[in-house]
Amino acid sequence: MRFRDYLRERRGRFLIFLLCAALFLFTFFLYRLPIGAAAYPSALCALALLIYAVFDFRREKRRLEALEKIRRAGPAVCDRLPPPENSLEAGYQAILRDFLEERARAEEKGRAEFEDTIQYFTLWAHQIKTPIASMRLNLQSEDSELARRLQSDLGRIEQYVGMVLTFLRLGSDSTDYVFREHDLDEILRPIIRKFSGDFILKKLTIDYKPPRVTVLTDAKWLAFVIEQLLSNAVKYTFEGGVSIYLEEPKTLCIRDTGVGIAPEDLPRVFERGYTGFNGRMDTRASGIGLYLCRRICRNLGHRIWAESELGKGTVMRLDLSEATRVTD
Repeated sequence: MRFRDYLRERRGRFLIFLLCAALFLFTFFLYRLPIGAAAYPSALCALALLIYAVFDFRREKRRLEALEKIRRAGPAVCDRLPPPENSLEAGYQAILRDFLEERARAEEKGRAEFEDTIQYFTLWAHQIKTPIASMRLNLQSEDSELARRLQSDLGRIEQYVGMVLTFLRLGSDSTDYVFREHDLDEILRPIIRKFSGDFILKKLTIDYKPPRVTVLTDAKWLAFVIEQLLSNAVKYTFEGGVSIYLEEPKTLCIRDTGVGIAPEDLPRVFERGYTGFNGRMDTRASGIGLYLCRRICRNLGHRIWAESELGKGTVMRLDLSEATRVTD
């Protein structure tokens, strides 16, 4: 609270004082009395009022700071409220206490419901993996184009299940990150093998230059990001292929020869729910994948950005040189 704001809030009281002083001066003027006899006491009263205002401002500021701490901390510190000076303030404090208690109950209920949701979807994800694994085993015994297509569809189902769990876990207070030095090649190879059927099915090439570096990261969460980026590269590439390579010092690049991203869409591709022109052409797009990638990269301390030219392809870059976690 600034002193100027305080004066604005108390302007009614100061205006009344000025009005009273003006009435005294006007009365003295009407009776042809010396104006100084009224002006001098008025000036002294104004000085006294100013001194009072300074001390009252400091007191009011302390009270507001105490209320701000209570607003942040919740009902547990309601007993530290400044003593009410009148019945109106006592009523406001009672309302504040009731509100904070209600908010605490609502937050606790929301946390409990969110944890129940996470537990349910976690159980659902583990349960649905069983029939997926069974179908994959049945399809492995058959080498046909239909079998390869079905295996590709199963891979996308698994990916969507992983996106659901990731979306829920990112909003949970119990999200865990384990930072260690990892060989980047060991993270990349299983992901590339996972999409090998899609490359064969779409007759795309894969140019992979194994990176000879280690990175400080969480392997599980970084693998999710790379998988999303590679999935998008394969999804929107219909001829040509995908290149995976490292730029110095530790920037992982995933380049495709796909449809590219429109210039007006490029600044917004990492926004939640934004699909752009490509998403409108493909109604299955949800606009969640890249949004999750950006959130995870922020939490891992990595930087992600896209460069693209419409009709010529896209390159997604991951700067893995640092790992300073940013709270989401």
